[in-house]
Amino acid sequence: MEKPALQRKIIHIDMDAFFASVEQHDRPELRGLPLAIGRDVPRGVVSTASYEARPFGVRSAMSIMQAKKRCPGLLIVPPRFGRYKEVSGQIHAIFHEYTDLVEPLSIDEAFLDVTENKKGMGLAIDIARAIKREIYEKTGLTASAGVSYNKFLAKIASDYRKPDGLFLVHPDRALDFVGRLPVEKFWGVGPKTAQTMHGMGIVTGEQLREVSLSHLLQRFGKQGKIYFDFARGIDNRPVVVDHERKSVGCERTFMEDISSKSTVIIELYHTVLELVERLERSGFEGRTLTLKLKWDAMTQITRSITHTKALRTKDEILPLAKRLLSQTEYGSRPVRLMGLSVSSPVHDSDGQKPWQEWVEGYLQFH
Repeated sequence: MEKPALQRKIIHIDMDAFFASVEQHDRPELRGLPLAIGRDVPRGVVSTASYEARPFGVRSAMSIMQAKKRCPGLLIVPPRFGRYKEVSGQIHAIFHEYTDLVEPLSIDEAFLDVTENKKGMGLAIDIARAIKREIYEKTGLTASAGVSYNKFLAKIASDYRKPDGLFLVHPDRALDFVGRLPVEKFWGVGPKTAQTMHGMGIVTGEQLREVSLSHLLQRFGKQGKIYFDFARGIDNRPVVVDHERKSVGCERTFMEDISSKSTVIIELYHTVLELVERLERSGFEGRTLTLKLKWDAMTQITRSITHTKALRTKDEILPLAKRLLSQTEYGSRPVRLMGLSVSSPVHDSDGQKPWQEWVEGYLQFH
């Protein structure tokens, strides 16, 4: 494998079951018990599951109802996003003691480029070990760290020995490491893409490496070039310090299409609640609300509205969401998927007028 002139030193830090771990730290009586962070309501969703709950199959994004069925003794703990942000701030302050090249991915994970670091330390794995130790000393929480020469490999490495893990993918061993990986572990390979690859006889990174670039481009479009590079341990994306979130959203695909107006309204209400929770969690503030409905596998429609101030609460968002829904054909067409998102960060200036509305119309998928 051809090496770049300057080998970067990249660390990916991922907090272990972050929300659940904060609760167990703050409330010792919860330690060692299976718990899920979420709202114990009929349509509640698991934000984070503790490691004690995971052997039962409880995981993030699962419905609370399903999680309780899988783990009858599961404790449901309401989220405290303000507390999680406070702890996240402590953790990110630790990152900046070592480097200012920090790219947050979420409240509980980040990439760090420590090629040139403030401590003058030579080995990235020593820096990762020091960061993990300092996080534990200052917060009482454990983190898992992956170390390599690019973001793709560092990200995979951080998942390799969770929880409280530390794993290095050395440049000299990267090809062997990638070759043994199941394609499901590759960044950007979801269940559908993995299924397509399996149908092509591609199960591991080594098998993916044997496929020509032209064939991957033909089957996966531009994403094919990314898979081609990843299979060779190549990822030239830099750690982006000024990376800024542009939107926060959520969507749900229904097990069966819903048709009645009352059912759609109920689902809209619960989608709004989930969106508000995600906004609280991320700290994002935006002015544009977008509703997405998918009627069938081929057609979806979006409606959007922009306000002069940030949209944060259920009382602010729900009336707008209902207003957007009223502009659609709901009730006369079955709905397969519903989504809501908030975009247009409050500090952006896009020239839109207060309460400006726009319609994208139908988007055809081919």
